Amino acid sequence: MKIVDAAFEPALGALGTIGALGAHDEPRGRGWSVFVEALSVPARIGIYPHEHGSPQPLVIDAQLGYRCMPHEKNATGEAGDWIDYDGYCTRLADFLGRKPHTRLLETLVADMAAFSFREWPALETLRLAVHKPKIRPGTRRVGVGLDWTRADYRQWIRVDGGGRP
Repeated sequence: MKIVDAAFEPALGALGTIGALGAHDEPRGRGWSVFVEALSVPARIGIYPHEHGSPQPLVIDAQLGYRCMPHEKNATGEAGDWIDYDGYCTRLADFLGRKPHTRLLETLVADMAAFSFREWPALETLRLAVHKPKIRPGTRRVGVGLDWTRADYRQWIRVDGGGRP
């Protein structure tokens, strides 16, 4: 479901090839990454009738990327530009807890990504992998993954209108 193929090409393209860099220039890295592994959260999800009765567990792996230098507070004393992993987990769980039943896991994951970009302005890249534990006999995990940049999120807003919560 990735809409934009190369989020970092404009920035890196301006540098030209590695051989064209000056003696003291280095290619820019992709920055900081906060990761969350195996966050277990109940959610109302599923297309089958037996999944509509009550919330079921989801397991979420997330990787949140940002380039700015992390600062606890900005110049005005407000919260700085960084991704608080505890706050992310808490707010994502709250978001899913308030969300009405969603039939497709892909829809729910796109909504989680949109929520993430909307709520964390420093966020530039997001990789989500979400699965339902023990949903299919004979498998270790079955789920979906989404890899978005902020440009992908903006495109989703333009195309979808951001119509989902």
